[in-house]
Amino acid sequence: MPLYLDPDELHAFRDLNQGPGALLDLIGAMAFRAGGTAQRLGVFDALAAGPDTAHDLARKLDVVERPLAVLLDALVRFGYLERRDGRYALGPAAEGFTTGLALWHDVIGELWTGLEEAVRTGHPPEPYYPWLEQRPGTLRAFHDMLAGMARSMAPAVVHQAPPLGGRLLDVGGGHAIYSIAFCQAVPGLAATVVDLPGALAEGRARVEEAGLGDRITLVPGDLRDAVEGRYDAALLFNVCHGLAPEDAAALVARVTAALEPGGTLLVLEPFADPPPGTRGHAAAFLAGFSLNLAATQGGRLYTFAEVAGWAAAAGLAGIERRPLDAPGTDELLVARRAT
Repeated sequence: MPLYLDPDELHAFRDLNQGPGALLDLIGAMAFRAGGTAQRLGVFDALAAGPDTAHDLARKLDVVERPLAVLLDALVRFGYLERRDGRYALGPAAEGFTTGLALWHDVIGELWTGLEEAVRTGHPPEPYYPWLEQRPGTLRAFHDMLAGMARSMAPAVVHQAPPLGGRLLDVGGGHAIYSIAFCQAVPGLAATVVDLPGALAEGRARVEEAGLGDRITLVPGDLRDAVEGRYDAALLFNVCHGLAPEDAAALVARVTAALEPGGTLLVLEPFADPPPGTRGHAAAFLAGFSLNLAATQGGRLYTFAEVAGWAAAAGLAGIERRPLDAPGTDELLVARRAT
């Protein structure tokens, strides 16, 4: 939250632990909802062209001026906008309200209304992916967020992975960014990407653009389906945390069964026991993300030991934990099927 705290307030809140924590949480929730609303209405995009008045912004955005002015004034107080001589301009924090934050705005604003029921019953009241499919704009934001994360991490993942060759299985990697990165790095590698049809539409264009249509095959499928074929390596990237533990363990077992003897499994996850030194906002986000998974998908973040246990039970050995030189807290689990 870009809310400004003067030095006395900051000292009381940070150093003396005397700040009004619940009140700041409330203001933060208000600020986040206001920022997401502004992003959806097009306020930030409109002001990217230069400062403007509430009257002219209302006309450009086709909204009612009076409530828009209230929103704009709130955004000034929250730090997203600045106001000079009756004209509003972008503040530094507005540039950080990305597509990913817009997605979180919708998820928390809608799906988290069922958080109490999810905690009470152990089941999300509304399945996440059908909910996404009913909201094309939110679905687009979701795919854009995943693609952006994958693009930033793919070089580090390829660098940290053991040598791969032959046939690669990419389960749940519909955007195909990781398969493309591995195929570009390893001559002769062929990949099969399995995901839902909507997700594969994203990957198909990228595969064609990369000129890898003869080496990357896109196969519609569900994580619960049996795995077809035999592979030398497999990717389970940011998949396990969206599943209940028994379902995640079963998926690891199915994928392992499709590996050739000596084949390699790579699991990419933000583990519930993150790297040493993860604290502050990074640790808090991981806890909130895990809660979001419980509320929306029935999953959660798992410790490295939990995922390693599923791998060992499936017949994998030589299990390693490899950190990544990349933004975020994701790490690699590397394991091999016995020869």
